[in-house]
Amino acid sequence: MGSGRLVVVRHGESEFNADGVWTGTADVGLTAKGRADGRRMGELLSDITFDVVYTSCMRRAVQTRDDIFATYGRMSAVFKKTAALNERDYGDYTGLNKWQVRDMVGEEAFKVLRRAFDAPIPNGETLRDVAERVVPWYLANVVPQLMAGKNVLIVGHGNSCRALRKYVEDVSDKGVEDLEMDFDKVYLYSVAPDGRMDGEQQIRQLD
Repeated sequence: MGSGRLVVVRHGESEFNADGVWTGTADVGLTAKGRADGRRMGELLSDITFDVVYTSCMRRAVQTRDDIFATYGRMSAVFKKTAALNERDYGDYTGLNKWQVRDMVGEEAFKVLRRAFDAPIPNGETLRDVAERVVPWYLANVVPQLMAGKNVLIVGHGNSCRALRKYVEDVSDKGVEDLEMDFDKVYLYSVAPDGRMDGEQQIRQLD
């Protein structure tokens, strides 16, 4: 028997995203656009029956899940929250305008800060730190369910989803710098027993 479907979604546009503010651990809600996109995402996934749905503990991820299922219409799935999927802690930069931070540190350092696997942030997390909580949780909790043939939806954040996809897609530490996690895309996988993708990744996108 093949694995169940693993589906990975980033939460919709948040209030801070719309303002160009680094959100991180700030627990803000979605914009009207973010909520509408979540409902459209439900239509995009209407052909899949999910058994388990995981979100972070953060409001914007939970709202996205609820909006997906508002149009998805199948409520038999088990909903679970985990801090392992919470967004990267941006430390001292949380709540600051991204472009102000860019002006503070310089263009090249700003790119490294945002994209690199090991870029430190004052009093915050690197992407490696995020991966070190996401991947063990995924292997212990999600992979056994996929191997049992269950379909699992994960609604996370830009960096927790990038950390998960880095492992699932076997992306190098350097390669993760080019790994995007867009608001309007859904990533679908079948996986092998080690939790890495088995076959081709599929991507669905909102119109």
